[in-house]
Amino acid sequence: MTRLFAALAATAALAGFASQIAPTKPVPVSQPVAIAKLGQIVAMRRLTEAQYRNSIADIFGPDIMVAGRFEPIVRPQHQLIATGAAGATISPAGLEQFDAMARNIAAQVFDEKHRAAFLPCAPGDPKLPDAKCARAALAPIGRYLFRRPQIEAELAAYVAMAGKATERSGSFTDGLSLALATMLTAPEFLYVIESAEPDPAHPGELRLDNYSRASRLSFMLWNSTPNDALLNAAAKGELTDAARLETTAQRMVASPRFEQGVRAFFADMLLFEKFDEIAKDPLVFPRFNPDVAKALPEQMLRMITDTLVVRKSDYRDIFTTRQTFMTRALGTVYQVPVTARTGWEPHEFPAEDDRAGLLSQAGFLALYSHSGRSSPTLRGRAVRELLLCQPVPNPPGNVNFTAVQDINSKTMPTARHRLSAHNSDPVCAGCHAITDPIGLPLERFDGIGSSRRTENGALIDVSSRVEDIDIIGAAGLGRAVAANPAATECVANRALEYATGRSTEDAMETAFALQKAFAATGYRIADLFLQVATMPETWRVPAKPLGAPSQVAYSGTGVRP
Repeated sequence: MTRLFAALAATAALAGFASQIAPTKPVPVSQPVAIAKLGQIVAMRRLTEAQYRNSIADIFGPDIMVAGRFEPIVRPQHQLIATGAAGATISPAGLEQFDAMARNIAAQVFDEKHRAAFLPCAPGDPKLPDAKCARAALAPIGRYLFRRPQIEAELAAYVAMAGKATERSGSFTDGLSLALATMLTAPEFLYVIESAEPDPAHPGELRLDNYSRASRLSFMLWNSTPNDALLNAAAKGELTDAARLETTAQRMVASPRFEQGVRAFFADMLLFEKFDEIAKDPLVFPRFNPDVAKALPEQMLRMITDTLVVRKSDYRDIFTTRQTFMTRALGTVYQVPVTARTGWEPHEFPAEDDRAGLLSQAGFLALYSHSGRSSPTLRGRAVRELLLCQPVPNPPGNVNFTAVQDINSKTMPTARHRLSAHNSDPVCAGCHAITDPIGLPLERFDGIGSSRRTENGALIDVSSRVEDIDIIGAAGLGRAVAANPAATECVANRALEYATGRSTEDAMETAFALQKAFAATGYRIADLFLQVATMPETWRVPAKPLGAPSQVAYSGTGVRP
């Protein structure tokens, strides 16, 4: 596990301090503490920023502030960040950021306002070390942070660290704070480390153990760390029992927290990290402002979760629904009235409107456009790659974009005209034939998703033909995508990849079985994730060693046209 060693090396500075103050003999156990028995480490994934923040809120409370910059996880080409996390390391600069955040969090946890909730005892002298009290405080925290009980050597080292820090600072709580900060920068917290045990159903093979299952279930379904009930189930060995595993997964999917997990999945699948980089020319799009930019991804997620989780609709309905949510800022983009002065309100587009489903959401349309113009190519490529799982080749480096970028041309007033001229180059025509017919029906919406009928005074033609299907406008495109079997196959494959952190290329039989089960349940997203959670294949360790995913950074749909 070279990646584990890389992670351990990244925390060498902090571990070095711990080794200097660790005792030469283990600290005696002064009260009963559950001691973990670790299995064979078979995989690890770095926490995403959202998972880190959710974990801190769930363990210490929502009023504990997390302030700092997170080193990004590289997205492998045509895969999920959840897969990239399996190969993510931490640079020295990234570790410094984690250290700063950890110290700040730990200081809040043991300040006068919060310490009573995490300190179940009073030290004999608040200025002197107290190993028994430090152990009583750190053992339950460590169980939540490491997502398993700590082994004795770990707990003893942190208790000793708290003692040494107390001697230097003259404060018992300051000593606990330093020990907690070090736990927060440990690989056992920053990475979800999966361990395995022999699989009795398949002699000679391995399966994930109970604590690894608890972590995978929790991050897959809730995008956060396991709670007390999950850790207790793991301690009792219930998560390797098929019936009890299914009962647990059903309870989690039925929980309101499942919506948080669905949000995280679609944010990963739809490349939401690109919203951090979105920029629009204020002269071309004066309606675009920070309030609009902030609302765009939230609107998409509200529509998705309302359709799939709240109303429990067919997955394909996200491409055709006319129901969404609006803020006052978004109302100016959509050119619709919004009565709420603050917050969100439901909105439904009329049946004759071309707005229908995900593809006509301003967030999707703005994200897959350029700063000063729309882009049928970017939008078509996004549909192909993100929603149908059909990779599109990048353009060659020597392509001439002059024609397509001339948005003020009188002879080529619309994007359709400019792309026709651009695609006369045979080098470009092949790929554009894959993307542009999908993107052109969305041209009735500009680079921030506002409606328009003309461009440069010329009427916009939104008719197209994709794979022998005639399409008119965004609503027609939404119906075509919903009817395409690749759409449901794609989301099923992504769900399996999201859960395991591995590409589905080497698990085609499992992916095919999952697709059939998804269809049999009426394409309900809760049933899809429940199926992933209960499939025996989800918990088996691959026969061949896990390789690091491709380190080629995925630039999303970053082609120029």
